[in-house]
Formats: sequence, structure tokens, C-alpha cells
Amino acid sequence: MIAMTLAEIAAVVGGSAHGDPEVVVDAPATVDSRQVAAGGLFVAIAGEHVDGHEYAAAAIASGAAAVLGSRPTPAPTVVVDDPVSALGRLARHVVDRLTGTTVIALTGSQGKTGTKDYLAQVLAASAPTVATAGNHNNELGVPLTLLQATPETRYLVVEMGARGIGHIAYLCEVAPPTVAAVLNVGTAHVGEFGSREAIALAKGEIVEALPVGGVAVLNADDPFTREMGVRTDARVLTFGRDGDVGWRDETFDDLDRPSAVLTHAGVGLPVALRQVGAHQLANAAAAAALAVAAGLDFPTVVAALGEAVGQSRWRMELHERPDGVVVLNDSYNANPDSMRAAVDAVATIGKSRGARTLAVLGEMRELGAEAAQSHHDLGAYVADRQVDVLLVVGEPARALLDGATSVTGSATRGVFAADQAAALAWLRENVAPGDVVVVKASRAAELDRLADALVLAVVEENR
Repeated sequence: MIAMTLAEIAAVVGGSAHGDPEVVVDAPATVDSRQVAAGGLFVAIAGEHVDGHEYAAAAIASGAAAVLGSRPTPAPTVVVDDPVSALGRLARHVVDRLTGTTVIALTGSQGKTGTKDYLAQVLAASAPTVATAGNHNNELGVPLTLLQATPETRYLVVEMGARGIGHIAYLCEVAPPTVAAVLNVGTAHVGEFGSREAIALAKGEIVEALPVGGVAVLNADDPFTREMGVRTDARVLTFGRDGDVGWRDETFDDLDRPSAVLTHAGVGLPVALRQVGAHQLANAAAAAALAVAAGLDFPTVVAALGEAVGQSRWRMELHERPDGVVVLNDSYNANPDSMRAAVDAVATIGKSRGARTLAVLGEMRELGAEAAQSHHDLGAYVADRQVDVLLVVGEPARALLDGATSVTGSATRGVFAADQAAALAWLRENVAPGDVVVVKASRAAELDRLADALVLAVVEENR
């Protein structure tokens, strides 16, 4: 973070300084007292269950220089009415003070994190880069990301999520982009928005925030996305199979890691990606388009993509146990599109290896009135892809089994487990050496714990 005194922070956010006004904050901000950086800013938020002000002393003891909160604390504190809004104002002030820094924003129903991870590594290979960590893509996470920037930062990569109309517009006020992408408009969060049209309206706010000299990166393969070009005066650069940045001649190894020729402006260059799944090609093409829009040359971008590795936990994490069992831990989150991608991956790996396949799936949340049908349709998809075993975890996901059994002639074996303990017990008894297993559900289902246990499990009985 750019160094600022307590008094300067108070002036920027419209608050009052309590304590030594000359105390200097010169490290990033955090809302977690356990993750304080020496010289950083602890943001105290009074939530429904936890009041951050009660942890101010612990934050200072851990090295924080000051606190931003809604009431005074024993530490040097900037007091404001709304710490979240104040954090956004502080972040925007810091961004405005940066010179030579390009802000790159991206949103979409799925693929945000995978694309962001590719892009961050491509840019970091060329110049100092700060990028969203984890799921810090909301009104707290975006400012916290921006406040990691220093005068040396050349690229700021900001992932943006939305829970409603106006959310992304607000995030773009905090982090005004010069390059921005909409990756796709799917059915994730349709329960909150009501329709894909409403999701498109919200996601498109990111291109409306671009300046005339900016670049909007849009998915040529998604009809909701490619139509967003009319919502901006910025230049449009597309990605996709027939986009300005595209790919051809894809092949896959026995772990479903894709290789292809990436194309742009008449140039085609080969790349072998290290992540699992055909959907990684779209993620890589989107990252390449964003990097080119930010000024990098295409050969440099493609070379860096070939070196990129997985950066975020529980997203297509590939594990191979000593007994040959392959576990794909994709348990971070789920929606119908990303679920199908995970099912495709396990089916492809199983086919290439001649191995038995198992899909361990839980509930997809935030689907509203479409929840039951979406789970039923996904179950049918699992059967259509000829996955050998579908293990459904939890009552809210039971419709998956109904969908699988609705497919005439399906050989998919359906198994139901009421909870994680029952699912793990079944897996320990039934997973055999060489099997290929994918674990996926919405984050609230916490199937990451099941996946971790499966990775470490010892096969107790071979079929």
C-alpha cells in the first residue's frame, strides 16, 4: 500500500482520527486479525455474529499500524459511519495515485478464477502484478486487493462478482478499469437475479465503466456476452473458437490436460496447458485476450500460459494417490455449467485410461425455482456421459439420482449418502486402485473436506 498517515486516511474517507494522527500505514489492509501485515490497516466490521472491533488489540499486537472502524478502539483508529464504504473510498484514492498502472477487471458466471489465475501469471512474468486472491471479488475483497498495490505495480487484476444490479457498477467506481472482460452469462446465481437476462444486465456494467480508450474483452461464443459491445464506446476484442483470440487443433493427454494452437491476428502458436479440462482452453484464450489488450505481445503471452500452474485451492486440483486413484478436487463452488465441465473431465480421463469413473456430487445452490430441474438435468448428463458411479451427497441434491435413472439404458450406478461421513465411508469401502473420482458441489456443502479425506484415504477393500 502507498504509505499514508492516520490523518491522511481520515481525510480521504471522511472520518475522524482517534490516536496519534502521524501513525503511518504502509502495508495492505485486512479484515482478519490473524492475517495482519506489519504496518498494515485492520478493518473492523461489526457483523451479525462477530464484531471486528473486539479484535483490534490483537491486530495491533500482531503488527497492524492502525484500525478503520465505526467506533474508537484502544489502537490508533479512523472512525467512520460505514467502514466498508470507507474502505472503498480509500482504495479508489490509492488507485488514483498510482501512475503507469493498468487496472484489468473481469466478471462472468463461471471461469473467473481460472482466467484470473492464468492472466495474473502471464502479466507477472512481464512486470509487477497484483491480483485478486481467493474469492475476494466483492465490496470488501476488491478494495483489499487494490490496497496491496505499490508505486511499482504495473498491473492490477481485479475479479468482480455480483449479487444484484448495480454491484459491479459500484466495484468499477472503486477500481475503474481500462481493460475489462465478461467471460460468459450462465445460470449461476439465477435464483438471486431471476433470469439470465438480468444476470447479463448486471455483468455488462463492467464494460459500461470503460473509458473510450479502453478495451472490452467479450466471449464470441456466448450470445449474451457478445451483444454487450453496444454498451460501451471502448474497443471490443473477442475470444472464443471464432474470436479475435481463439484456438484450434486441440488434443488432450490421459489426464485431460489440453494442448492446442492459440490464434490471434493471423498467428497460431502451440501451447500445452497444465490444468485439467477442455474448459481451460476458453479460460486461457480469455486471459490471452486480456493480456494482449493490456499491451503484451502475443508470443510472450502464449509462452507464459504454457508455464502457468494452478493457483487457487479446490478448483480442478489434480491428485494421484500411490494406489493410482486419481482425485479431481473441484469442490470450491458449483453451477450447472461448471458441474458439466467437471463431469466431462472425469469421463474423459476415465476413457483415456480405461478406468472406472465416479462423480461425487452435492448441492448446487442459488438456482431458485430452477434448482430441482437443474439437479435432475445434471444427473441425466452424468448418465449420458457414461460415468460409472454417481454418489450423491445430501438430501438437497437427491434429484441428481432421479435424473440419472431417467436415462433409458443407463449403466450409471446411483448411490445416495445422507452426509459426508456416509459418503466417505462408502468411498473407503468401494474405491479401487486406478479409479478416477471427481468431487464437486457448491461451497456451502463443504465437500472440500470429503475430497481431502479421499486423497489421504487408504483403500480398505478392493472390489
